[in-house]
Amino acid sequence: DPCRNFHCKRGKVCRADKQGKPNCICQDPAACPSTKDYEHVCGTDNKTYDGTCQLFGTKCQLEGTKMGRQLHLDYMGSCKYIPHCTDYEVDQFPLRMRDWLKNILMQYYERDLDTSGFLTEKQRSKVEKIYQNDKRLVAGNHTVELLLHDFEKNYHMYVYPVHWQFQQLDQHPVDRLLTHSELAPLRASLVPMEHCITRFFQECDGDQDKLIALKEWCHCFGIKE
Repeated sequence: DPCRNFHCKRGKVCRADKQGKPNCICQDPAACPSTKDYEHVCGTDNKTYDGTCQLFGTKCQLEGTKMGRQLHLDYMGSCKYIPHCTDYEVDQFPLRMRDWLKNILMQYYERDLDTSGFLTEKQRSKVEKIYQNDKRLVAGNHTVELLLHDFEKNYHMYVYPVHWQFQQLDQHPVDRLLTHSELAPLRASLVPMEHCITRFFQECDGDQDKLIALKEWCHCFGIKE
């Protein structure tokens, strides 16, 4: 099979021509496998697609057009009304996000107690100190005042989770800069729950160069060092 080790970018599939040479052609959106409701995605055209296969197949077919350039994955799940993010809400956003990142790392640490593989040995030693701190908040919804008080009192517990998330996103390439595409997986999964995340990332880019440097990332999360 000439297509076995021939890779195509998202939205395209491999087909062999008459001479047996592999080529990438646009995925037919109608030929995408069926998906469950929870696999639906919302495009930047505010249209719900059955899945990423259908979305990127449609984008490929529109290649070279204005609509094609503007069509991207907006967020996971069916399209819905996303409320406007107020100044007050975007100011409070880092409080919830920091708490969420800390809780994710502690959940990974707990899972690694039974089955290793979520964290590296170095990461485990970092998270262990956070996990063993009995002043940590129990996961759940907390008031802004409580989150702010905990951040100020246990500041050191929040530094590593913020650094860790940056490192998880900074992959293509690893250059201490986050591009729009590197931020997309985190943003797309959180938009339905955290409607301020788009504005938050936009404002994190202090010099408006379309890249978020580590220093900018830490600054917008309130990390001083």
